[in-house]
Amino acid sequence: MAHMIKLVKIVTGDFVIGKWVEEEGKLKDPAILQTIPTQNGISMALMPFGYPFETSIEGEISKDHIVYWYKELPQELENKYLEASSNLTISSTSDLRNLDNLMGNQSGTGKITNISDLLKP
Repeated sequence: MAHMIKLVKIVTGDFVIGKWVEEEGKLKDPAILQTIPTQNGISMALMPFGYPFETSIEGEISKDHIVYWYKELPQELENKYLEASSNLTISSTSDLRNLDNLMGNQSGTGKITNISDLLKP
């Protein structure tokens, strides 16, 4: 079952991102979106909603505590949330442009054209 990732503002004023489950009326696995002032403007950090007492992104928030739903969620923020909540790294198209060079220089071309080349010592 796929869940939509939503960014909301809750009654406490916190910005929260999580997996919206329509059938239950809950935002599951919530993370707080924290803004941090820097010399160049602001940065954002995702932390577990229960931080500092809980270090994993778990739990749920009822729709009764949500006061505002953001219509759009930046793709980069959604990717960072999915990485933080699943411990997986999500690659972007720019990450995939250099796939040919990942295996180093094979036969002087930098590319592997034969799978058996991977098995050679």
